[in-house]
Amino acid sequence: MIFSNYHTHTTYCDGADKPEELILEAIRLGCPEIGFSGHSHLKEDTGSMSEQGTLDYCAEIRSLQTRYAEQIRIRLGIEHDIFSEIDHSLFDYSIGAVHWVKKEGVLYPVDESRETFCRMVEEQYGGDYYACAEDYYALVGAIYEVTHCDVIAHFDLITKYNEGNTLFDTGHPRYVAAADAALDRLIEAPVLLEVNTGAIARGYRSEPYPEGRIRQRWLDAGKELILSSDCHDRRKLLCEFETWKNIPRRETLC
Repeated sequence: MIFSNYHTHTTYCDGADKPEELILEAIRLGCPEIGFSGHSHLKEDTGSMSEQGTLDYCAEIRSLQTRYAEQIRIRLGIEHDIFSEIDHSLFDYSIGAVHWVKKEGVLYPVDESRETFCRMVEEQYGGDYYACAEDYYALVGAIYEVTHCDVIAHFDLITKYNEGNTLFDTGHPRYVAAADAALDRLIEAPVLLEVNTGAIARGYRSEPYPEGRIRQRWLDAGKELILSSDCHDRRKLLCEFETWKNIPRRETLC
């Protein structure tokens, strides 16, 4: 089966590879298309692209589109964090994402490390993971309204360090209510939901984002999924795509 990946990070943000290295790997794997989606600039996020870096990133991807036009289709995208402001006219598509929660005007990451996440929940929420999830999913539900994105990234990123429900129960009524409220808002938006294998690639999860219950509710609503690897290392460009290839999904972004 032929695959394409549209959630791809480079050395312009927190990826390990230069854009051309990823393109060559995609060609080697037989991908008909590859999309780049660098992290939108956010001053609190050291892993995001700088303002000048964003312009350089756009220029390089546009140049590579021309250089490799006979071998592969290349698309210039952005992973638009809900707290970033970007000019969408620069890009072919955008992936909307929430990586932070906000308490009293301060941003706190939910996916930096398990230690950081647990400390944040203890200090900012008194150890109440469900209160944190409620704040997180309130933001997730607003992604499209804020970013007007084409794809929703890693819907349940807050579960990154929760394999086996070691921190909180994703079946708890408060968690389910918060996640479902966000999903119901997004179901009404003209967006795709990505099935994201990135946490598998990095050894945090055994299944992709979002969990199966969320995927099924999305499909039951007549909405479409798209498979992505959230690639930060070209060796994992199509991580676990063969394993998850049979989920009902759209093959390409457009």
